[in-house]
Amino acid sequence: MITVEVKKEIIEKHERGMRVVELARFYKKSASTISTILKKKEEMRELDLAKGITRISKQRPRVLEDVEKLLLVWINQKQLAGDTVTDNLICKKAKDLYADLVNRRPGTSAGNEEGFKASRGWCEKFKRRSGVHCVARHRESASSDARAAAAFTAEFQKLMVSERYRPEQVFNCEAMRLFWKKMPKRIYGTEKENVMPGCEPTKDHLTLLLCANASGDFKAKPLAVSPSENAPAFKKDTVQKSPLNVMWRGNSKAWVTRVLFMEWVHEVVGPALKKYLLEKNLPLRALLLLHRASSSPPGLEDDLLEEFRFITVKFLPPNATPGLQPMARQVISDFKKLYTKALFQLGLEVTEGTNLTLREFLNNHFQIESCLKVIEKAWDGVTKRTLNSAWRKLWPDCVLGRDLEGLPHEQEPALVHEIVSLGKTLGMEVNEEDVQELIEEHGQEVTADELMDLHRKEQQEVMGEISSVEEEEKKAKEPLNLKKIREMWEMWETVQNFVEKHHPNKAVALRAMKVSNNNAMSHFRKILERSQKQLTLDRSLVKVAQKEKDSTEQIDRSDSISDSENRSTQ
Repeated sequence: MITVEVKKEIIEKHERGMRVVELARFYKKSASTISTILKKKEEMRELDLAKGITRISKQRPRVLEDVEKLLLVWINQKQLAGDTVTDNLICKKAKDLYADLVNRRPGTSAGNEEGFKASRGWCEKFKRRSGVHCVARHRESASSDARAAAAFTAEFQKLMVSERYRPEQVFNCEAMRLFWKKMPKRIYGTEKENVMPGCEPTKDHLTLLLCANASGDFKAKPLAVSPSENAPAFKKDTVQKSPLNVMWRGNSKAWVTRVLFMEWVHEVVGPALKKYLLEKNLPLRALLLLHRASSSPPGLEDDLLEEFRFITVKFLPPNATPGLQPMARQVISDFKKLYTKALFQLGLEVTEGTNLTLREFLNNHFQIESCLKVIEKAWDGVTKRTLNSAWRKLWPDCVLGRDLEGLPHEQEPALVHEIVSLGKTLGMEVNEEDVQELIEEHGQEVTADELMDLHRKEQQEVMGEISSVEEEEKKAKEPLNLKKIREMWEMWETVQNFVEKHHPNKAVALRAMKVSNNNAMSHFRKILERSQKQLTLDRSLVKVAQKEKDSTEQIDRSDSISDSENRSTQ
């Protein structure tokens, strides 16, 4: 069956001048099928469905199409990060997206969520429609992850003993999302303010990478990745990047890429760690414990500069990291609370004695330079004891005062209470549950807004590529150079074969190449297929013409011989 996206492609090509007969030949369909598609072009234009969908049901709500469209973006992000995606996770995320999208529509409410159960039957049909693969079964995944976590813990503790690593020499990194203007959802202040809006999905959003050692007395300057490399303050040169308390970088999705990660290690972490070990009179050797993600895949040690080869990299097992990753436990949670407290304190200092509301402060006066100061204050506020006790599950022998293991957790209520008190001083009706919800939202799953934003960006990138190609084709006197495309395609196949043969994690490599094939290479593949079909057609026409010519020559020769024989007979 023809997918909706291919039908849209057929309509687009027809409007560019391709005839029905040519379309039928190119897509290997009958002319009547192509004509039927073209008759429904207005209906097709209005559809924005998940990739791979072939049939449209009038009984199928539009919101379900939106759910599946965003769900595919989410699955793609998960698989690129090397995370296991199970049927249970797909069903849960689908139900959450459905509830979120329904609540946005006029005249609907969360009660409509009961209309969509996200059942296993729906999940199987969704996977068939969209071609989703590499989905693990929940029980198998959970049991294998638990076994992997237990095995890694035992292996890690043996390594610490055999290699005689000290807590000062072992450090860990963890990334977190920070919506740096985000306030609790349920905030009521003056009558003018009413409810404070949440921040937009990509605006006011940073990814922070925090790093500290197991003893808790070494904290590296964080890496901050923004959706924009140049914030307004940087464009105006009112703030210089080099002396900042973070290493500031940017890309469109605010992701910590491998390149940015290695820059941070070489320019910040490596030099600071080397200086720290020398000052402590410790052996120049260190172990860096990482979560295996797209920013830190295997082979990182090969990219280290010679002066930092004293750093050994070890990866946590996939999908077992939430329980084992030291920084992902109490450290990130404490940092978020300290950030919120420092933000409330700054808001109180600025608005006290003025007519400024909290909304006006956040929108007009709280810019990125102020945010970075709040980040610095929060990171400084994370205590040595918190950093050290975060290792109690993975490496309990390194934790000081193990009999007081729960002490950092006991400090949480006091910190939350301080935040609530500050909020009430600012005129908010906020409680402990509101603060806890805000803290959890900073690290929650990708939201519907973010998925929509990613989907829009992907569409814009594709349309931008199509437009740029069209412009180039219009400007060029000759069509695209097919010879160069063929050479590029051969090189791409060589790269794929090499990666598939030598990559230590073939599943991750295959998923990444599949995404590249679908998103980046499909355009060139279609050009080659079109040229090949045209070449085959041309050759067929040449053969037909040659046969006609040979037949004509043969008839002419026969007529000539016949005329000669007749003359001879006469």
